[in-house]
Amino acid sequence: MSPAPARAQQEKRAADSVTTMTEYVLPTHANALGSIFGGQVLAWIDLCAAICAQRHTGSTVITAGIDDLSFDRGIKVGQVVRLSARVTATFRTSLEILVTVEGEDAATGDVWPTVTAFVTFVAVDASLKPTAVPPLRLETDEDRRLAEAAAERRARRLSRRSGGRGAA
Repeated sequence: MSPAPARAQQEKRAADSVTTMTEYVLPTHANALGSIFGGQVLAWIDLCAAICAQRHTGSTVITAGIDDLSFDRGIKVGQVVRLSARVTATFRTSLEILVTVEGEDAATGDVWPTVTAFVTFVAVDASLKPTAVPPLRLETDEDRRLAEAAAERRARRLSRRSGGRGAA
């Protein structure tokens, strides 16, 4: 009896794996000036993105990289951090997640952008071997724009990794 043919994975919508998190900034999250540590924000970005990636893939994911981060405005103790993650593109065994982070003053209702990050994950099976990722269904112009930009970022990352010898 021959093995069953590999089954094509069904496309998934970005909306199906959107992940949001809300965190309260406590003194243990802050530096001596009362602003949140960048490393704490980075940890929450990675966590929010990983949940989103696992929702899309249905498997364990490993962080492969995070693109450049620039903090626009800080968040102070007693304020709120709002994170939102969505899949921007899928590749054979990897996917890119966009995470936006906002600060919020719950007392005044003021909300401001803090940082944006693109996080790349590789999906793995139980043996930690890369495994296929379900394709992303591109439903809107925004979905298509994000996927195209993600493909360009991926090409640049692969080019850097190969020492400028081109994408593998």
